[in-house]
This record gives sequence, C-alpha cells and structure tokens, in this order.
Amino acid sequence: MAKTRVILELGSGNDLHGSNYTTAALRAVQDALHHSSLTFIRSLKIDKKNVDVDVTIGVQKPELVDIEKVRASLPVGNVTVKAVKGGLDVPDPENNDPAVIASAAIAVRIDVG
Repeated sequence: MAKTRVILELGSGNDLHGSNYTTAALRAVQDALHHSSLTFIRSLKIDKKNVDVDVTIGVQKPELVDIEKVRASLPVGNVTVKAVKGGLDVPDPENNDPAVIASAAIAVRIDVG
C-alpha cells in the first residue's frame, strides 16, 4: 500500500558569494525544516524507520548539488533527495560572483492504514 503524504514543507536558501549550489540547497532544506515540527511521530508512536522523506531541490545547476550532504542533513526517516532544474542565479557581472538561490520541497509520507 502506498504511503500518504502528511507534510509538504517548502524552503529557500542562498549562497550570496561563492556560487555553491550545495550550500544554497542545505540552507533551503534547513529553512523548510524550521517551519515544521513532526511531533505526531512521537505522539502517535510511529517508528521513524517507517517515515519516508522525499526532498526535491531546485537550482540552476542541479548536477552541482552534493546529494549525500543534503541527505545527511535530514534528522529522521528514509530520505531520498533529487536535484532538478529550478532556483535562480542572480548575476553580478562587475564581480563575477553570482548569487545562487535554491528552493526545497520536503514531503513526509507515512502509512496511515
């Protein structure tokens, strides 16, 4: 039986200097995480091993996101991470130092049956 999405949290993050897509992605994930508290996991005595966490990161250069670092930043669950084309690069032609903006979507799924 498919698990049901019980939480969808969104966040954004950036790397203003350095153009590091992983830094921006990690900040986006932390922003999303700080909007939620999954107290129902403890309250309902749900085994954390049965919680699926799907993370999607949107950046202009998804191949430059260190997926394993992003995965390691999630505190619970069976975490999957994918990076897709999205986000925004804001050019700074005078200094050759674009700002990188990442978006994160974190979906939490559990068996509600």
